Amino acid sequence: MALTTGIVGLPNVGKSTLFNAITQAGAESANYPFCTIDPNVGIVEVPDYRLQKLTELVSPKKTVPTAFEFTDIAGIVEGASKGEGLGNKFLSHIRQVDAISHVVRCFDDENITHVAGKVNPLHDIEVINLELILADLESVEKRIDRVGKMAKQKDKEAVAEHEILVKLREAFENEMPARSVELTDEQKKIVHGMHLLTMKPVLYVANVSEEDLLNEGDNEFVQTVKEFAAKENSEVIVVCAKIESEIAELEGEEKAMFLEELGIQESGLDQLIRAAYHLLGLRTYFTAGVQEVRAWTIRQGTKAPQAAGVIHTDFERGFIRAEVVAYEDLVEAGSMSAAKEKGKVRLEGKEYVVEDGDVMHFRFNV
Repeated sequence: MALTTGIVGLPNVGKSTLFNAITQAGAESANYPFCTIDPNVGIVEVPDYRLQKLTELVSPKKTVPTAFEFTDIAGIVEGASKGEGLGNKFLSHIRQVDAISHVVRCFDDENITHVAGKVNPLHDIEVINLELILADLESVEKRIDRVGKMAKQKDKEAVAEHEILVKLREAFENEMPARSVELTDEQKKIVHGMHLLTMKPVLYVANVSEEDLLNEGDNEFVQTVKEFAAKENSEVIVVCAKIESEIAELEGEEKAMFLEELGIQESGLDQLIRAAYHLLGLRTYFTAGVQEVRAWTIRQGTKAPQAAGVIHTDFERGFIRAEVVAYEDLVEAGSMSAAKEKGKVRLEGKEYVVEDGDVMHFRFNV
């Protein structure tokens, strides 16, 4: 399931530093604009405390987490929609991702250049959003010209699409993103092929200084970002990219001790990865046996046969039933046999919609 969230933002806001910390992929990071030109792609494991708990219960030979992709996209600048700063190339990279993690600089540092000359998170967000809107507006206007001719000839599909396009154009002219326009699922399918930049779900990542990490309530920049995000029902994650790069180099007990010294329970990256995973509409189910405890990625709303197909196509093709127990019920029971004795394990058929955290065993016959 090759779904990816793109890391975007103005130059020098900490995107590549954050990307390096997330993936430890060694993407180039430096204090000058357009350090990143070609997008870097990294696979990240999704942190999940449930996987560790299941491992303790089952004692398998191996444990396998689930994963997905992050893409580091070059800094967007004002005028990108008109080609400024290689803008057209960078915008095309954003079209290829499924969701956006928008990194916003929320710290002052005279040693790190800001492209606008001063730190102003709201202005930075508006610059990026406007460039994406202008790019979408251009795409929609071109499409309106083509579809409009067929709509005049009373072509039903063209008439329906034209109506949606006009509604989107009106939103763009008022500097509103496509995701703010109320569309039915059927209408969304009609414009899906246009890969509109502003239709993609957004997660804001407030990059703060080391001093502000533990006192985000005192950071006016962060509060500004949260207020803006709340208006469009988006989430905000607060991180310090510099500290996260240090945490990423640690493992196990060393990492736990460092987090304890900082006075935090988990890294900002763990929060970011989980938030981005859910932003993509992804969910996790588990299989748990003595050979392997494993987390599997599915889309929200996936039915049991298709979930089985993630493991192997034969599982979907020959699907009979699924044995299912909720993670919480299994942990409370202490073992699968105890969960069965308590009646917590149930048999589900082809129409069962898999829930996040389900522990499953599939019965199939090919």
